[in-house]
Amino acid sequence: MSYPKIVGVDVAKDVFQVHGVDALGATLFNRRIKRAEVLGFFSDLSPCLVAMEACGTSFYWARQIAARGHDVKLIPAQLVTAFVPRGKTDANDAVAVTETLKRTNIRFVPIKTSEQQGLAVLHRVRNLLVRQRTRIVNAARSHLAEFGLATKLGRQDVEMMIELVRDKPDIELPAIARVALDELGEEIATINARLGRIDKLLNKAVKADSELQRLMTIPGVGVQTALAIKAFVSDPNAFRSGRQFAAWLGLTPKAYSSGGTTQSRGISKMGNSNLRALLFTGATAAIAAARVTGRMDDWLRRLIERKPKKVATIAFCNKMARMIWALLTKGGVYQGASSLRPGSS
Repeated sequence: MSYPKIVGVDVAKDVFQVHGVDALGATLFNRRIKRAEVLGFFSDLSPCLVAMEACGTSFYWARQIAARGHDVKLIPAQLVTAFVPRGKTDANDAVAVTETLKRTNIRFVPIKTSEQQGLAVLHRVRNLLVRQRTRIVNAARSHLAEFGLATKLGRQDVEMMIELVRDKPDIELPAIARVALDELGEEIATINARLGRIDKLLNKAVKADSELQRLMTIPGVGVQTALAIKAFVSDPNAFRSGRQFAAWLGLTPKAYSSGGTTQSRGISKMGNSNLRALLFTGATAAIAAARVTGRMDDWLRRLIERKPKKVATIAFCNKMARMIWALLTKGGVYQGASSLRPGSS
């Protein structure tokens, strides 16, 4: 078999599809290989260019294949879709990956390290636990309301009410409902303990990383946001500017053009939605803190005066993203941190 110049890989759970072409673009093979055979297959190939769609598992395979002497490129999945031949099959998907790699204007996804993926997993697990706790708290609030027990907004009041119901049997509540609410209370306490352990790990990671500490000097960037940036932004130097980084996060207007007329229809909301949400939360907290303390720079004051609240917050998010990119690529700390205290997010 002639050795290929480019190999496109369609990553799957059990069976992978590999499509190899020579320097002229002629197909040498398009075959299926089992998961256990993947690393052996690439160990036997001479060094070549290997491409695959970027996904959750592709980072692991990219690191493993690169360790065997190959140049590995990860391509955004939406760019590959345009080159899929008629009829979606594993073989056609592998061909599409190879065809996409032939284009000269394709952007690639930086390969994450195992440490970055570990932070991302910890971050996602924390978000999952927070969502589970929110659902349980809302359910408990609704069940309490059925018996005339109203609670204020926030989980703390719900937890206090469950404790009150447990300790005061004179409250009019069926025994079976009391047992059910007690189960919800124990589940909330269990999740709180788990979140406490995760937060300790996150705080420990921040203390051990000077880059994260520098990021937290930016107004609105707290522990969660800094760690999310570390986990999800593989290589900040992949962006030419802070504006491009902000656009990647979906914090720039979405343009719509037809017949020579261009309209802006809100932000694009592209990129990592979780990271964008953290920046929005941090920006909201930073603006609120600036209003309370009165320490607000002229740019932010003029922005708030002439724009609606949410529009101003998004603009502040955009500025935060550009500052984050500058600190990641050029070093240093945020020099104006004393004029606007950062909100925690």
